[in-house]
Amino acid sequence: MPAPSSRDTERQQANLRLALILASVAVVLALGFVAKIWLLSH
Repeated sequence: MPAPSSRDTERQQANLRLALILASVAVVLALGFVAKIWLLSH
């Protein structure tokens, strides 16, 4: 395996940042969905 170039490292960091953003959005949407159901059920 060749050593990763700086461009590969940058792409990895960009992918990681994108994954974190998508995960955060998914968590917020899930929490909002659960909160809505919980509020509507009471």
